[in-house]
Amino acid sequence: MDLDRFASDSPADDAPGDARVCVVATRPDTFERCRSGIYPAPRSYDRTREAFEYMAFYRTDPVSAVTHYAPVRARTEQTRGDPGPMDEADWAATIDPFTDERVVVVFEFGDLVPLDSPVENDRNGVRGAWYCTVSDLRASATTSALSRRSRT
Repeated sequence: MDLDRFASDSPADDAPGDARVCVVATRPDTFERCRSGIYPAPRSYDRTREAFEYMAFYRTDPVSAVTHYAPVRARTEQTRGDPGPMDEADWAATIDPFTDERVVVVFEFGDLVPLDSPVENDRNGVRGAWYCTVSDLRASATTSALSRRSRT
């Protein structure tokens, strides 16, 4: 379990409540890249065209909960083999297991903000992308409660 929310140097959970959030599922390899400031999505995914200011991360393992969010600072389109935020190891770990697409949009952000109270999985977790507000994240104790507040 992450102890980020108890660390004295964690960024403050001070995002505006009405800010739009895209909630995505992350496996451990992808979440580690999020900690490094990037989240890649194949260009064909709807989330690459949606407007939102923050991304939140549902972690499939080890906690099965939405634990962090981060402000989106940039969206960079990258073609495999071209220079950009992702290297070959990033492609192999985060894109190759799911698709053979060669173009991604890399969401770039700063430090991840731990939620004071994670949104625990009580049903099926997060599939695809969910859109909600920062207030929705803060007010939802479970993924089923968040799903009722979200749009997919």
